[in-house]
Amino acid sequence: MSEVHHGSCLCGAVRFRAPGPLGPVTACHCSLCRKHSGHFDASCEVKKAELIIEGAAALRWYAATAKARRGFCATCGASLFFDPPHLDWIGVSMGAFDGPTGTALAQHIFCADKGDYYAITDGVPQNAQ
Repeated sequence: MSEVHHGSCLCGAVRFRAPGPLGPVTACHCSLCRKHSGHFDASCEVKKAELIIEGAAALRWYAATAKARRGFCATCGASLFFDPPHLDWIGVSMGAFDGPTGTALAQHIFCADKGDYYAITDGVPQNAQ
């Protein structure tokens, strides 16, 4: 594995390493992602078996739905992960990566639920749900 991407929460209590190259980025505009992140969430999928998390003592999980939990730092509150336990991948928040990621936004999802205070005008494909 030649390419490794590093990241952390705001305070550095939770750190992670993800092998690269990273996959495409999805921006989710559902009300849960907006409440969890403070805006919309942008993340990429990383295989759970390949993601290395350090500082797990500061990592907290919130079961947002029956299908997914959300990981955040208990110290600084930074949103870090979207984990559907029944799948082999975990969504890693793009804003938590350090430095360049070498990937790009590929799609917007749950656009029908987006906030009324912004427009999606970047030309990236939009899905209502």
